[in-house]
Amino acid sequence: MASDLSATEPNDITKPDVSPVDRPSLPALPAQRKTRLRFVFIYGVLALALGAAVAGVVIYAGDVVHPGPAWSSWKPSGGGLGAAKQIAAHVSKQYHLPSGEQLVDVLAKPPSVSPSDQQIPIHYLAVRGKKQSGDQVVAVNNADTVQYSLCGLGDSCSIATGKPSVQRGTLVRREILELALYTFRYVGGVKNVIAFMPPTPGSTPKYAVYLNRDELSQQLHTPITKTLNTKTPLPNTISRKDQQTVDAATESRVYSFGLSQAQNGDAVLVLAPLPA
Repeated sequence: MASDLSATEPNDITKPDVSPVDRPSLPALPAQRKTRLRFVFIYGVLALALGAAVAGVVIYAGDVVHPGPAWSSWKPSGGGLGAAKQIAAHVSKQYHLPSGEQLVDVLAKPPSVSPSDQQIPIHYLAVRGKKQSGDQVVAVNNADTVQYSLCGLGDSCSIATGKPSVQRGTLVRREILELALYTFRYVGGVKNVIAFMPPTPGSTPKYAVYLNRDELSQQLHTPITKTLNTKTPLPNTISRKDQQTVDAATESRVYSFGLSQAQNGDAVLVLAPLPA
């Protein structure tokens, strides 16, 4: 029986070949390749965006943990003329004579002049040129210009009691520079500061200092203690550093002034350079 069964098995049936065969991969169709490249590009952009966001968070966190130095230890609240009046009050209290008397009082106003007890708003500054440079006309208004009047304490607008001196004049210009720096730093939109210097006793004001924000941009980006000494000096104790800083910023910006009128009737403050 065994032989019969074995004889009936078909001899032409072979077992399938199931050994692994390396089959070549089919080339991607053009549409599939475009889709794959599109996804690669999108994922790359997302990865870059994520990296930039992480870097920004790290930088922001670093700034929060290690903030830069403050520009000043004091600053006014609010803005506009109110802030300028706070600056005038704060700065003027720092300046004294050897007697302890305050050097000058400081009044913050919109740009204006007061001849014969009349308040006349100033609409233009006419800055006379030096040597070959031409005249400069600057339109001013209450939003972009602050005026400071430096006067002696009391009813008189002359400098505080005592004999005028070069050192005292330098100290007045230092105070004007400090007023301007605080104003440009903290009163938004202000581009110009006009400061009328106090006259000698028995005379009327003759000189004004005109400062522009752009000319002090470097000082506005570094703490004020880098520009002026922390301790306000007396007239006879101004350091060499302060002397050089004040002269560089204000000496060429002192003008004699007068009042004129434009064709339309607007008041023009005429600033003429001092003779060399």
